[in-house]
Amino acid sequence: MAGDYAIETHGLTRRFGKFTAVDGIDLRIPKGKIYGFLGPNGSGKSTTIRMLCGLLEPSGGEATVLGHRVPQEAEALRRKLGYMTQSFSLYGDLSTRENLEFMAEVFTLSPAKRKARIQEAAERYFLTQLMSQRAGTMSGGQRQRLALAAATLHSPEMLFLDEPTSAVDPQSRRDFWDRLFELASEGTTILVSTHLMDEAERCHGLAIISKGKLVAEGTPRELMEKTDAQVLEIDAPEPQQAAKLLKQQSYVKSVTQIGTRLHALLDKDARDGAKQLTQLLKGAGLDVEVKEIDANLEDVFVASTGFQSESEAKHAA
Repeated sequence: MAGDYAIETHGLTRRFGKFTAVDGIDLRIPKGKIYGFLGPNGSGKSTTIRMLCGLLEPSGGEATVLGHRVPQEAEALRRKLGYMTQSFSLYGDLSTRENLEFMAEVFTLSPAKRKARIQEAAERYFLTQLMSQRAGTMSGGQRQRLALAAATLHSPEMLFLDEPTSAVDPQSRRDFWDRLFELASEGTTILVSTHLMDEAERCHGLAIISKGKLVAEGTPRELMEKTDAQVLEIDAPEPQQAAKLLKQQSYVKSVTQIGTRLHALLDKDARDGAKQLTQLLKGAGLDVEVKEIDANLEDVFVASTGFQSESEAKHAA
């Protein structure tokens, strides 16, 4: 497989009995990039990541990660990987230093390299003043920085992140992503699973997975430009009444309220969508203004995953 890709899969499949969790996924993820996985709960993202880590054997297809076939060469691959789980997985009763020293032993770093790497991690992830603090007493953002420091202590070539910022504040998330871009600029390939659209927009590339299948792939801009829906904004004095009427129309695939306006997705091939909705709503006695707007990434997600409900789309993992 091509040396330009950190990950390359062909027909990657995983079945659990009669249930197909991952269904023939083809991926090519370039080295040194941040690549995002989006998809509803149960879509197959975590199962795909476990196969790429060599933790789960595929039922079909093949995958190469950093030049290693998985799961055949999983043991050699693991030395090159870092993994950060959604929930904090280090030891709460150990200090920051003790957690990092333990992980350095797990990664079999030499005493000299161990000391240098812990010092570097403390400085990079702003842990210097927290080295004696027990991890269990840290804030969410502090624990997140410690977890990332631990996952990268051995300088992995690839980093897997499973919804890494689900429990931290916006400023901590921004700081976290600054560190990720630093790592990517140094050559680390990062695969991140997220349910936050603003995070997904930060990725160099994205894959949207639904029901085990890869349904959309590209840069965030590419996905937004080629979304399979018309996107309309409706300014209505009574948005709830307008939304109720719109949801009754078969060609209207999704309606959600954003502030005082409605955001509607229509079939791509619906003719004169803005004019059609204007006539419909004004015919019902509603004084509205309808205009076509550019799609955002949430629109892409909803359209790509089969126009599920907005509540599912916003909270999908």
